[in-house]
Amino acid sequence: MSGRWARTFLTAYRFAGAAAYPLVGPYVAWRTSRGKEDRVRRRERYGIAGRERPEGPVIWIHAASVGETIAVVPLVESILDYGVNIVLTTGTVTSAQVAEERLGDRIIHQYVPLDLKPAVSRFLDHWRPDLAIIAESEIWPMTILELGARRVPQVLVNGRLSDRSFKSWKKRANIAEALFENLAHVVAQSEIDGERFLSLGARPVTVSGNLKVDTTPPPADEKALYALKRQIGARPTWAAISTHEGEETVAAEVHAMLHKRHHGLLTIVVPRHPDRAEALAAQISGMGLKVARRSKGDRITADTDILLGDTIGEMGLYLRLTEIAFVGRSLTSEGGQNPLEPAMLDTAVLAGRNVQNFRETYQRLLDSGGAKLVRDRDMLAGAVNFLLSNEVARHEMMAAGAATVEEMRGALACTLKSLEPYIQPLVVKSRLKGANGR
Repeated sequence: MSGRWARTFLTAYRFAGAAAYPLVGPYVAWRTSRGKEDRVRRRERYGIAGRERPEGPVIWIHAASVGETIAVVPLVESILDYGVNIVLTTGTVTSAQVAEERLGDRIIHQYVPLDLKPAVSRFLDHWRPDLAIIAESEIWPMTILELGARRVPQVLVNGRLSDRSFKSWKKRANIAEALFENLAHVVAQSEIDGERFLSLGARPVTVSGNLKVDTTPPPADEKALYALKRQIGARPTWAAISTHEGEETVAAEVHAMLHKRHHGLLTIVVPRHPDRAEALAAQISGMGLKVARRSKGDRITADTDILLGDTIGEMGLYLRLTEIAFVGRSLTSEGGQNPLEPAMLDTAVLAGRNVQNFRETYQRLLDSGGAKLVRDRDMLAGAVNFLLSNEVARHEMMAAGAATVEEMRGALACTLKSLEPYIQPLVVKSRLKGANGR
């Protein structure tokens, strides 16, 4: 498909809608059905606003889920200091809760409209954003095209393209170019991501580093932390966090292999999707291990083998209970999960070898000695055993991870510099409006 025909295709798509084209129709259907909905605010997903538009310039910032929302909080706070209104959209209930907890009424929160023309048009007609800032890898054809048609500058921040996404877009390179040329600027996480966006037609592209590095460590409720530490006492611990299917079983098997060698060992398992907890608890109990579920308030007793962290928003609590963390989606699934939070909290990081989505972060941690990759269950058991048995090596690994995070900081300043040409005119406009209104 030539560039000319790609543009013709996308123009037709913009007016006909996703149902007419199988290439992107399944994507819209997936977005429509994914995750749990906030029934009270479901109309927002169809572009029907739940709030009035404020006077003056408005910046629309979108962060899909919890990780992206946490990553953009410092950026949002920095922009708020300029005195510009922000509408922050997220795609999940949990990310909406994070936005409420960390930003409160300083921003207007809305659920992101579905990538369908009527929904996107209603959203844009109401909010009339002067600038759109989209986090990470949220590429919505309809939204990008509608913003482009209205000449609203669009900036992708903390941008990344996984191996799978890049391969998929390369197969449709002309369509990618016709879409990405609507982006005023791409601020990419890494050199690899930057090169990928450039090859797909994005211009200009800046490399900033990962915004998640410039966030604060995940918080923990002090009262809950004190209570759990009292229950655990001096028992040795290790954690398997952000785990995906199959990795919880591996963690339980590692526990069974090590608990006699390390008397009183407690293994903390934090699944990526807590709604799997019921089945996981039954599965692990079936292995002859005693499980305490955090969501049910189960006490950790002397014979508890596994603390199942089946709650949302308490990663900071779980990580403060240990000095060793295996980061999931890296043994039985592909792509990996973000290792920055455990590294920030002085935790020795272990992971499987499938960490493509966080390749540069892991490489920095590996080079400094702050992380170690394992091949399989037995190698994971060996690594956990070594770290439990060698306090000096464990603390050296913890310190190396924390130091690496500090060295990687700076993405926020770089991102703000890239955004300055788009934000400063809005700041001036906002101040002029304020002066005229007095």
